[in-house]
Amino acid sequence: MDVPRRGMRVGAAVLVVNFTGARDPSEEMAANDVELLSPLLGPVPSTLAPLDRAALRQVIAGPVDSGACAAQVRVSGPEGRWLGTSGLADLRTGAPVPADGRFRIGALTQTFTATVVLQLAAERRVDLERPIQHYLPGLLPPTHGLVTVRQLLDHTHGLAAVPHPARDPAWFFENRFRRWTPREVVALALAQGPHFTPGTRQEEGDTGYFVAGLLIEKLTGRPFAQAVRERLLAPLHLRDTSVPGNDPTLPGPHARGYESIDDGDGARRHVDVTEANASWAWAAGEMISSTADLDTFLVALFRGGLLPEAQLEELFTVPDVPLVGGGQALHSAGLTRWTLEGLTLWGQRGASPGYVSGMLATRDVRRRLIYSLNTLHMARTRPALADRIVRTAFTPRAAAT
Repeated sequence: MDVPRRGMRVGAAVLVVNFTGARDPSEEMAANDVELLSPLLGPVPSTLAPLDRAALRQVIAGPVDSGACAAQVRVSGPEGRWLGTSGLADLRTGAPVPADGRFRIGALTQTFTATVVLQLAAERRVDLERPIQHYLPGLLPPTHGLVTVRQLLDHTHGLAAVPHPARDPAWFFENRFRRWTPREVVALALAQGPHFTPGTRQEEGDTGYFVAGLLIEKLTGRPFAQAVRERLLAPLHLRDTSVPGNDPTLPGPHARGYESIDDGDGARRHVDVTEANASWAWAAGEMISSTADLDTFLVALFRGGLLPEAQLEELFTVPDVPLVGGGQALHSAGLTRWTLEGLTLWGQRGASPGYVSGMLATRDVRRRLIYSLNTLHMARTRPALADRIVRTAFTPRAAAT
C-alpha cells in the first residue's frame, strides 16, 4: 500500500492528553432551562443522578486510551450543562482541542436524512407504507421484494450493505479522494442480492439511506445537500453544520483525525486522515457538525419543532422484528434506542475515518450528550472511551448512590 507521506513519527507509548477545562458559558442558564421545560414536562424526574462535572472531567482527562487522541463532550439539560475538551487538535503543532470544533458525524447524518423524509410524509408528498419502487421505478432489481419507505428508514429493507470498507486503511488511502455518485454506490450494494425478505428482520447499514437520499431528490427536485440546508440547517441556524458533497476539507476550527501506522521499528507514524471525499457515505454519513449544533438539532427534533406528532412518533417506534445477529430490533426511523440500567436513551452513533461521534438523549431531552473522539485506528471498534462517556453522563440515580 502506498501510504501518503503526510504524517509524523512518535514513540509507541500511549499519548498523554491534557484537559483544557473548557466550559459552556451558558451553564449558568440551567435554571432558565428548567423554567422553560417544566410547563411542558412536569417535575424533574428522579431517574437521573445530578450532573457530575468532576466525573466527566476525570473520564476524559489523563491518557485517554490508545484509540483516541482528542475528545469533545457536551452535556446539556435543565439540571446543568458542561462542555469539556481534552487531547490535541494537531499532533504536529500540539494545539489544544477547540471547544467549538467541527467534526465528521458519520451515521448521525441519517437522523437528518430521516427527518427530511418524515417532513415530506407530513406534507403528504410521500407515503411511508408505499413501496420505494413506486417513487423510484427501476432502481431495485425485480429479485428484490417490495420495500416500503418506512423500511428504508428503520433498516428492515433487506438490501445488502454498501460494500465500501471505508474504515479499512488500505481501502481508505486508495479511495479517499475519489468521487462516488449515489446511484453508483447503490448499484454496487444491489449487485450482492437481497439479504432477507423486507420487513422480517433488521440490519443496520447505509444502503437504505442512500435510497432515501435519492427519494428526497426525486420528491423535492433539489440535490440532497440543498434539501437538508433549506429544511433543517437554515431554519435552525446551524452554521457549523454542512453537507460537504465532494469537498474533502473540514471547514472551521476542528481537531484532526489520524491513522496510526506501524513502521516496523517500534515507532508509529500517525498519518493525517482529516481530509477525504465522503461521497462514499453521502446521505448515510457525509455530514459535518459541532456539539452545539447537534444539541440544537436534537432539542428541536425531540420537542416537535421539526415534525408533527404523527411523524415524530416514527422516531421513537422500533419495529418488532429480530435483529440480524441476535436480539431484538433497536433502530427506528433515524434513531437508535439504548437501555442503560433501566434508563432509555435515544440517539445515534457515527464513525468516519479519524472520527467517532454520538448524540444521545432521554426522550424528554432533560439530559443530552453530544461527543466527538478523534481516533487513531479507523479499522478498530469504537474506542472504549465512548462508552465510558455515555455511562458517566447518564448514570441513573440508583446506580450512582
